[in-house]
Amino acid sequence: MLELVNLSNYRTDLDLIDNNATTLARFLQRHELAGLELMLCETWNSSVHRREWIQGSHLHFWPSWLDFWRGDTAELLRQFHSEEAVIAIYGGLKRDDWLERYRDNIRRSVAAGAKYLVLHVCHNRLEEIYDWRFEATSWEVAREACEWINELTPAIPDDVELLLENLWWPGLTLLDRELTAYLLGTIQHPRVGLMLDTGHLMNTNQDLVDEEDGVDYILRVLDRLGDLCGRIRGMHLHCSLSGDYVRRMRQTDRLPRDIMEDMRHVMRIDRHEPFATDTARRLLDYVQPQWLVHEFVQKSPLDWDAKVAGQRTALGLAGCKCRNAG
Repeated sequence: MLELVNLSNYRTDLDLIDNNATTLARFLQRHELAGLELMLCETWNSSVHRREWIQGSHLHFWPSWLDFWRGDTAELLRQFHSEEAVIAIYGGLKRDDWLERYRDNIRRSVAAGAKYLVLHVCHNRLEEIYDWRFEATSWEVAREACEWINELTPAIPDDVELLLENLWWPGLTLLDRELTAYLLGTIQHPRVGLMLDTGHLMNTNQDLVDEEDGVDYILRVLDRLGDLCGRIRGMHLHCSLSGDYVRRMRQTDRLPRDIMEDMRHVMRIDRHEPFATDTARRLLDYVQPQWLVHEFVQKSPLDWDAKVAGQRTALGLAGCKCRNAG
């Protein structure tokens, strides 16, 4: 098992490491980490994010894409208000304009040396993040996602793994074994697997009360997946207990306000907090992932240090360098 952390090359994350490879190297060494799952928001700079550190790449994510894929212009204008806004979001008005943005992200990730790519399979309209009254079903999302993913797979080398990540919106939630098997069997790439996101799975259940309750729930879901658990290659490990907030917000009539407020709302659902107790160790023992990503929202260097150190200590990994030997 290789232990990683999530990082992007967006300016806020560059500030986190002083835009400096030495600072990043010290962080990785201090926490006995093998490297990064990197999100490429800008051009890759190998002098800062060294190739030997990049194990995976988290591809860009459009939470709302189904109406664009279907060519529903009226719905797009209702949501985004102008054709110019649609072009800014998707790169154009045609399917291939959007797909080319994905292909460019894939090409850059492969050039940086990523051994795996993470792809979200989900969809929601803007207002649905508040009321959870989803227009599309998970099966509709999965079927049409396979269409555009199969347009992208020729750009992915056969030796690079494509890992599908679960979310709590319609699409891949891991709650439906048949749907999960459908995605794994329909996407045309020789190395398709799963990236289990523990916090996202916890977000599918608003009745969870503590970490032990959350881990018990995740293990029940994994038990129902049966042999498909063998397709879990990586794990985004973090804790999200936001049921009270979600229940409260679903009872209010809310519309999207602005991108920053919408993002704050999503992050109140998706907490990305470290596990503080050893109960999460049961997840590692059950899944035995090749890549374990300590995935947090890093508010400052000290905050990042504390979260990574705290979770590794809770898991009994601190001082166990052998686990990052491959």
